[in-house]
Amino acid sequence: MLGYDPLWTDPAKARFQPRHFTIIRKGGFDFVRIVLQSFKHMDARNRLDRQWLATLDRLVAQAGAAGLSVILDEHDFNYCADDAAMCETKLIAFWQQVGAHFANAPANVLFEVLNEPHGALNGEPWNALIAKVVPVIRATNPRRTLIIGPSHWNSLADLPLLKLPPDDRNIIVTVHYYEPFRFTHQGARWAGDVANLHGIPLTADDERRIVGDFDTVAAWSKANDRPVELGEFGAYDRSGTPIADRARYVRDVRQAAESHGMPWAYWQFDGDFVVYDIDRDAWVEPIRRALMMPSDPTGK
Repeated sequence: MLGYDPLWTDPAKARFQPRHFTIIRKGGFDFVRIVLQSFKHMDARNRLDRQWLATLDRLVAQAGAAGLSVILDEHDFNYCADDAAMCETKLIAFWQQVGAHFANAPANVLFEVLNEPHGALNGEPWNALIAKVVPVIRATNPRRTLIIGPSHWNSLADLPLLKLPPDDRNIIVTVHYYEPFRFTHQGARWAGDVANLHGIPLTADDERRIVGDFDTVAAWSKANDRPVELGEFGAYDRSGTPIADRARYVRDVRQAAESHGMPWAYWQFDGDFVVYDIDRDAWVEPIRRALMMPSDPTGK
């Protein structure tokens, strides 16, 4: 949530309002993931803008007052994919400042080191950056829960490549899941080969794959004694795909994660995978129900 809202530069134009936190809590959710594109809010010495930090302070306080835990997600993944050296400098500067700023925040404020590392950060470069950034955070937040995912866009396929500090057990591993991509991103203008696809169904084979993929994640979690969170999933809402099919996909993925005890975060509150229509001031109920309704004994 909030990554693409005008409130970061002009609060008067904010789409998201403080009351939405209460709506989210009453809607059945217990935490939010605040998307932070901080690099553009740094000066030439990589110092964060004070107004930007004040906005973040308000959001964290408002979320907490509504009874929500908060993940602070540094989301400049595309910059980092293009320039690993620049990313290292700015990411370390970000966590030095945000770590110190929120050092006394409640334990239910979590830090997500970097969303979806990919490109220049695939594989070992990402492991090397983790080894540099985590000590920076731990200098001010020795007991803060961190969230760190594998490379290739937090892909489950890269879980075996992920190297975490072996003695630091207060880390949740995150994976993002949008498979089958041809279904979830059909018609999305940024989605490469599937941007011009429409009418792609969700098949029984796809549903079996979802179950198998989460079995794989759960096996990795058990073998490595690391808890895993499903940090993003969803299906593009402007594809023309019937909402009943998108809701079935959301339900299937949510249930696959929950069957292994994994917490999850849906992408996203307001935007291209919308679960709440701010313009109508109403939940997109088929999606919200797919996220919240309990399964029946047959798994349907």
